[in-house]
Amino acid sequence: MENEKTCDNFDLIKAAQDGDRKAMDQLIAQNMGLVKTVARRFIGRNVEYEDLVQIGTIGMLKAARSFDLKFGTAFSTYAVPLIIGEIRRFLRDDGMIKVSRDLRKKGTVIMKAKEDFTKLHGREPKLSELAEVCDMSVEDIAYALDAVCPIYSLQETLGNDDDGTTLEAVTPASENIIEEMTDKLALAEAIAKLDSRSQQIIKLRFYRDLSQQQTAEILGITQVKVSREEKKIFEFLRKQF
Repeated sequence: MENEKTCDNFDLIKAAQDGDRKAMDQLIAQNMGLVKTVARRFIGRNVEYEDLVQIGTIGMLKAARSFDLKFGTAFSTYAVPLIIGEIRRFLRDDGMIKVSRDLRKKGTVIMKAKEDFTKLHGREPKLSELAEVCDMSVEDIAYALDAVCPIYSLQETLGNDDDGTTLEAVTPASENIIEEMTDKLALAEAIAKLDSRSQQIIKLRFYRDLSQQQTAEILGITQVKVSREEKKIFEFLRKQF
């Protein structure tokens, strides 16, 4: 039954992308619960809930138009970052979070340099490489990117190695599962801000369920060091939430 529903969703997406207005309206209606759930996460920022839903719907429309079956993920999973991104852009432009014109201009320059680098080298640049290309400090690069592009891909690894953990694709079947998925996205964003060693500790300890001693042996540090680093990580994540 769930597979049939997924196929119907994909059929609607294809029809909507081909210009079928009724199909687009039906697709939006079927996924409005997802938009509302994401919008509720931003209540309390001096913006009416209904306005947040309308802005989130724009993100859903963008997801419907850009979704590709080749992504290998559920449509709802693909749509969540776009909905969050649209609402955050609105809050930054018109809400409580303000980003200066200078910072936006820097962000545009950096994103263009990142795109050019990726096309030339076949991979995304490191922050240090972007800093060199743009003649900025690594700190300025990170700050500008965080301001203009805060959303992370569900397929992005939580670390730098090839077997890094990713947020697995889920198809929400209820509001609780949708909320769980948005919580995972928020957690992924926070983890992505950590340094590489901290990300490794998280993966080894909580995704691979290794002990502190096992983690220490893999990283070449002491168990005491792992324990201390964990405390710092937890404190950082608490502040992020």
